[in-house]
Amino acid sequence: MMNYSPGPPPPPGTSAVSAAGLTVVRGPRTVLRSLDFTVPPGQITGLLGPSGCGKSTLMRSIVGTQAKVTGTLDVLDHPAGHPALRSRIGYVTQAPSVYDDLTVRQNLDYFAAILDPGRAAADRRHENVTSAIADVDLTTHADALAGNLSGGQRGRVSLAVALLGTPELLVLDEPTVGLDPVLRRDLWALFHHIAATRGATLLISSHVMDEAERCHRLLLMRQGEILADGTPESLRTRTGADTVEAAFLHLVDEANEGDARNEKEPTR
Repeated sequence: MMNYSPGPPPPPGTSAVSAAGLTVVRGPRTVLRSLDFTVPPGQITGLLGPSGCGKSTLMRSIVGTQAKVTGTLDVLDHPAGHPALRSRIGYVTQAPSVYDDLTVRQNLDYFAAILDPGRAAADRRHENVTSAIADVDLTTHADALAGNLSGGQRGRVSLAVALLGTPELLVLDEPTVGLDPVLRRDLWALFHHIAATRGATLLISSHVMDEAERCHRLLLMRQGEILADGTPESLRTRTGADTVEAAFLHLVDEANEGDARNEKEPTR
């Protein structure tokens, strides 16, 4: 089991993300069901749960790209999707968002120019691009076409784009899927470095439960609902489990038993 220092607790009453009654309905299906939660600033919060439980929908809601969102959702003291948040949030989707016919550096140069336009900003953009490429360990591939990279490398280019401009909030949708164990370890070390040295907030989704142990705090999801919210240690203690995966399964079993009881109760 990997243990990470949680760092200093955030000031009371502060949050990077705060939701109340957050609901998303898509067609006949309610994808997110009246969620209430907060994401503390300056820490890594893991969004854990099986595929299809609503993690990606929740992340799209936070970055302001999800339609038909109701309830309250505030991000960095603004309503989600507010124009003021565009340069303050870095977002990495599950599918790499890069241009295959551009090199790694050209991809980052392009996105850096969008984030920080103007000739006067050219030197600053060059420095940010070089730093972001180094952060994701792609310096030796900076001049390679993105289309010629492996899937994991293309994912790292997307992460480098998200790191441009030192965003205050990083929203990463399964950034380590398909990566080898060494690269996964290195990326998690980078995530902790970003939180510790920049004070950034990271919200990272995964369906791999052993990654939960690498987070400061966890939101466990099931069928569009928040099943549990707390530190890995508190969730293990609460359920008497040795691992977060065992704790999650315990909580799922409890929820299933509750659903079964509710179905058997006669309506009045």
